[in-house]
Amino acid sequence: MVGRIALGCVTFGREIDEAAAFELMDYAVEQGINLFDTAEAYGEGASERIVGRWLRARGCRDRIVLQTKVTTDFSMAHVREALARSLDRLQCEQVDVYLMHSYDAGRPIEESLEAMTWSVDAGKAQTIGGSNFTMEQLRAALAASLARNLAPLRVLQPVYNLVAREAADGLFRLCAEHGIGITSYSPLGAGFLTGKYTGDRSAMPAGSRFAIKPAHADLYFHPANFEVLAQLRRLAETSGHSLATLAMAWVLRQPAIDSVLTGARDKSHLDNALHCMRHLTELAAVWEDATHRFA
Repeated sequence: MVGRIALGCVTFGREIDEAAAFELMDYAVEQGINLFDTAEAYGEGASERIVGRWLRARGCRDRIVLQTKVTTDFSMAHVREALARSLDRLQCEQVDVYLMHSYDAGRPIEESLEAMTWSVDAGKAQTIGGSNFTMEQLRAALAASLARNLAPLRVLQPVYNLVAREAADGLFRLCAEHGIGITSYSPLGAGFLTGKYTGDRSAMPAGSRFAIKPAHADLYFHPANFEVLAQLRRLAETSGHSLATLAMAWVLRQPAIDSVLTGARDKSHLDNALHCMRHLTELAAVWEDATHRFA
């Protein structure tokens, strides 16, 4: 069982150092957050190493639902090697959830699932899933699992926020039909929905997600998205809630989502998500009144 708020560890070793990450993980556990999401790609392994050292130092592996991802090349040989390296960095013998970080269109899905099934059969992962799958890709994976008697995907990790809503167009329903848990990510659009970006690529705030990973601008810097941001800013002014609070609440009010990953750099980012959960009824009412603006 996981809480509605989860800790995204993408910032560890890339945007914050180990001491700050330790403090953040301690705080997350204090607040009842038990799903920690990382990946071999985050900080080129730095995130997994930091999480592993924290787990060893705190001795609380049994209290954490640990989720990590293999980046690409889902051949049997590579998945075995990648998972072995991830477990070594995480300093544990098993992860709870092992995800394909994306769908590999260049490889038959049956081959990818055979490799992922091995991780379960070998006792290296409790369950498997996928990240960034479309509805069609998920259908293909489910059909292949059934036809080949392979481990089914039990967790899906899609992006979902005010300006990236495609997952609600059938994907959520498909997950519900097949008992697949949803741990969505990027509820604030990697910070885009906090209003910190103007669209000027030469003026990214220092240390921000877009400054560190400029490719985010290609995803979010579009006129339609800035119009949504302008509408969100007007709602913040009339409601008295911050842009970040409203954007997070918009995701949390989606009943199809089981857990929302919060990629935090400090406690305030987790506090925003926790505040939204405590006041979700009030915030949902704000959104009910404003839904027509964001149709």
